[in-house]
Amino acid sequence: MIRIFNPILVCIRLKRTKIHLKLHTKRSIMDNIQLPEGMNPEVLSHLMNPQNYGKLEHASGVGVAVDEKTGEYVIFYTLLDEGDTIEDVRFATNGCQDTVVVGSMFTEMIKNNSTSFAQEAIQKMNVKLGGASPQQQICADMVLSAFVASMINYENLQEGKKEEMHVLKMKESCEVQDDAK
Repeated sequence: MIRIFNPILVCIRLKRTKIHLKLHTKRSIMDNIQLPEGMNPEVLSHLMNPQNYGKLEHASGVGVAVDEKTGEYVIFYTLLDEGDTIEDVRFATNGCQDTVVVGSMFTEMIKNNSTSFAQEAIQKMNVKLGGASPQQQICADMVLSAFVASMINYENLQEGKKEEMHVLKMKESCEVQDDAK
């Protein structure tokens, strides 16, 4: 019997009267798959095994970017050290796979780096996504805006303002436009 649980494939086989579990990471499974032409292996890796997903307890800053039209959002958690280094970072979303991939890629880029590097990384992500569809770019903007909101929240808290999180509303919606209308 084979069952797939994200992110681990668990193979259960019976041998005599004992059950043996054999664990394979999806990465090893993915190594045996030939990617379709034009498919980026880095994107596929982040899609199959998102990094830094989930809530970060005791974050220094929490930001939210929300698309009010669709109800999609990204929550971004940052933990800064005494200087300006991002010690840890997490994100959560109810958005599409594009949002998850960009969130995973961006958090990996900025983790253990300075906040000034993170600002530069925003520009690098925009360049990297230059060939993406308008919808994908809006999903990426939602991730990047949530990070900016978390930095605004951090600054507000440093100034003594009481704010649980900082929320930015997206100007453009990531809703798929139906061209057939």
